[in-house]
Amino acid sequence: MLKKVAPGLFVLLWSTGFIGVKYGIPYAPPFYFVAIRMAIAGLLLFLALSFLRKSQPITKAIILPSTLIGLTLHGAYLGGCFFAVSRGLPAGITALIVSLQPVLVSLFAARYLNEPLSVRSIVGLALGLTGLFVVVIPRINMSGTNSISVIALVACIVGLIGGTSGTILQKKYGGAIPTLAGTAIQYTATALVLITLALIFEQPEIQWTAKFVGALTWLVLALSFGAILLLFFLLSHGSAASVSSLYYLVPAATAIEAYFFFDEHVSPISILGTVITVFGVWLVVGKQKETPTA
Repeated sequence: MLKKVAPGLFVLLWSTGFIGVKYGIPYAPPFYFVAIRMAIAGLLLFLALSFLRKSQPITKAIILPSTLIGLTLHGAYLGGCFFAVSRGLPAGITALIVSLQPVLVSLFAARYLNEPLSVRSIVGLALGLTGLFVVVIPRINMSGTNSISVIALVACIVGLIGGTSGTILQKKYGGAIPTLAGTAIQYTATALVLITLALIFEQPEIQWTAKFVGALTWLVLALSFGAILLLFFLLSHGSAASVSSLYYLVPAATAIEAYFFFDEHVSPISILGTVITVFGVWLVVGKQKETPTA
């Protein structure tokens, strides 16, 4: 039963993460926001592990891979996305950029996980990047009031690379790591690194409003527990490329949610770019019969 509902539930929960970020980011600097989220999630997992010590042991062998997964999948991905949104990048465009993850995962999986890459996949990669440029390039205007800042765009790309790397690492090493123990280490390592960055680069100006607490609670429970554990479950039952293909559904879901929650309107050119991107990603991750080239 879980195998049937997990993909759709994952897309739904994951897409709401961008909404939660936009709700909470006005009340806390991005690195503090992510660090607090990771610290709470890590603490809750360690409390759960105190009752499951025998079945979910924490050993030296799992610390390094879990830390690397955490710093990429959570630290770089979440830190990059939160920072991008805090600098004005719309939730829909943030979701679109990181939705290119399945394309990159397919490329790296071909090299490091022996998952084949075909000519069709290469064409899909080109289309996906074209669609991304169609959406983003017209809005990069350093002086415009409705522009995308370069630093926000770079931060989002860092998030994309982090999410891609974390997915590959989780697929490669995660099967040998107890899920709860490994995730607790991931969250703790991420919290320590991001709180260090926050202390160096940010002011601790956190407003504990109802909106911030609500957003933080949702992100911890629905995303750090629900979506992440679903992602690990899906990766344990499918290829990295096939699981990552679910990300191409996230921009559409996020756009609908952003329309209702924030009245974020989507221009015709953005719709065109999104369609091109989705089609390109589908070419990469969809079922294909071509002979692999890599």
